[in-house]
Amino acid sequence: MQRPDIRVQRVEGDGVWARVSSTGEPGKRAFVLVSGIGVSSHYFEQLAPHLLQFGPVYALDLPGFGGVPHALRALSIGQFADLVGTAIDELGLDDPIVVGHSMGTQICTDLAASRPQISTLVLISPVIDAAARSTPVQAGRFLRASLHEPFRVKLLAVVAYLTCGFGWFFKILPRMMSYPIELTARGVGASTLIIRGGHDAVCPRPWATRLAGAFPHAADVVEIEGAAHSVMHAHAREVADLCVRHASGELGERPIGEDGAAGRGPRADRDAARGGPLTVVPELPRQEASLDPVDALRAVADEVEGVAIELKGNRTDDDHLVERGREQQAEARSRGRD
Repeated sequence: MQRPDIRVQRVEGDGVWARVSSTGEPGKRAFVLVSGIGVSSHYFEQLAPHLLQFGPVYALDLPGFGGVPHALRALSIGQFADLVGTAIDELGLDDPIVVGHSMGTQICTDLAASRPQISTLVLISPVIDAAARSTPVQAGRFLRASLHEPFRVKLLAVVAYLTCGFGWFFKILPRMMSYPIELTARGVGASTLIIRGGHDAVCPRPWATRLAGAFPHAADVVEIEGAAHSVMHAHAREVADLCVRHASGELGERPIGEDGAAGRGPRADRDAARGGPLTVVPELPRQEASLDPVDALRAVADEVEGVAIELKGNRTDDDHLVERGREQQAEARSRGRD
C-alpha cells in the first residue's frame, strides 16, 4: 500500500466552496470520492490508499462537512452535485471514476444524470430506501447497522457529526430523505456498480436490487459479507478491487480479492422481492499492523497530533495546516502495513 502525499485545495462554487484532498500523480484515470451526510472524507481513509495503486484519488469535503463552512441556506442534492462537477472541471479530470457513499450516492447519481460524459459510477450503500422514506425508520436502521461497524468508524462518526454541527445536519437531512435517487437513476447512462454490506440495514438487499433495476443499463449489485453501512472502511481491499474491476470491465471474471485471497469465490443469490441477481462475496482476512507496543503507541500519538493540527487548520481557515495534519495522520496509519 502506497503512503499518500496529500495535497489540499479549494474549489469555489456559487457562494460556497469545497475542500479537495488529493493524492497520487495525474495522468492515470482518477477516482473522485464523495462521502455522506454529516461525515468527512476521512471515511475513505482506508479505501484511498488501495485505490491509489491504480490512479490518483480526489476526496471531497462539501459545504458544512469535514470542517468546511456551511452555506447560509441548506443546499439541495443537485447543488452539491453541481459543486462536485465544478471540482471535476477545475481539476481537469477526464472521465473520472465517481464513487459515492450513503448520501454521496445521491450526489453522484445526480451528477451522472446531468453529465453523460461520466461513464463509470460506483454507489456504496445507496440511500434512501423508497419503501421506507421515514426518518424514524431510517434512524432505527442506522442504529442497527452501527452495531456492526468497527470502533474506528464510530469514532470518526462522532468527531464528524460534532464538527458538522447538528444545526446544519438537520437542515440537510430533509433534502436527503426526500431525494428520489430511484427516479434520477433513469437518466444515468454510466455503467453503475452498487455495493452493500451484509449487515447494512440502511441499504437492505431488496432496495439495492430494486435500485439497480432503475438504471437504463441494469447496475451490478455486490454484497460483501460481514460488512455494515461503511463497508469501504473495514473492507477497503474488497471495495477497491470491485471499483477497479468494474471500471475496467472485468467484474465477475475472477474471485473477489487479491489473487483470490479470500479462499472461495463469489456466489450469486437472487433477491426474492425483485428476482434480480445479487453477487455475495466473502470478506478477506483482516490485515493487522506489525508494530511492537511502543511503536504502536507512537503511531497513535502521532495520529492524534495530526488530528489536532487538522482541527486547528479548520478553526483558523488554514488549508496548509489541514494538509499537514491529514498527511501526518495518513503516515501514522500506514506504519507496519507495508
